[in-house]
Amino acid sequence: MTTEAEDAARLEAGRVLFARPCTFIFAAQQIEGLPEPTLPEVAFCGRSNVGKSSLINALTGQHALARVSHTPGRTKQLNFFELGLAPGPRLMLVDMPGYGYAAASKAVKADWQGLMFDYLRGRPNLRRVILLMDARIETKDGDLAAMDLLGEAAVPFQVVLTKADDVKPASRLAKRQEEVTRLTAKRAAAYPKILTTSAEKGTGIPELRAEIADLAESAPPG
Repeated sequence: MTTEAEDAARLEAGRVLFARPCTFIFAAQQIEGLPEPTLPEVAFCGRSNVGKSSLINALTGQHALARVSHTPGRTKQLNFFELGLAPGPRLMLVDMPGYGYAAASKAVKADWQGLMFDYLRGRPNLRRVILLMDARIETKDGDLAAMDLLGEAAVPFQVVLTKADDVKPASRLAKRQEEVTRLTAKRAAAYPKILTTSAEKGTGIPELRAEIADLAESAPPG
């Protein structure tokens, strides 16, 4: 258990980190085109309509940093965003292509799985994957497959529920949280703490910033 002072310090560290510049630097459609692994990376993964881009924009306070597409499944590349400047905490946010889009062909889905697995296994600086799941609906087969892929790649991941503001009554949200907690308890790669967020209302954003800030690299003054 942490003290109130420790919790407050983590929240402040998250606020400070995400108040710093965040800039798009690179996009890759093939594993050979990835940038050098120089900074700790935190990747965001989820279904095509889970609200991944909206959450990244809410975290960084930049409304158009990650492109919000009205066509699910459009993003087919890994997008890299550098957060922070030296001296000070820095890391790389990675926006992974969405999965589970029903209209995608089997070949497209197979390509997604291959690229993601190669990325997950081949990045020694990947600290954690934030696996986004919709708070409004039940866990889908694609979510379970993503958990299996992350476990097979031996990459630690943390489940973050999105769109919580659309879930009413509160008992329904609690039931969804319990469901996800049971799922992650069975998986060795899963981080035990489940976060619940709303990009629209800002719910859970400070807490998620704090979690990510724990993984940042502090560069000494030059």
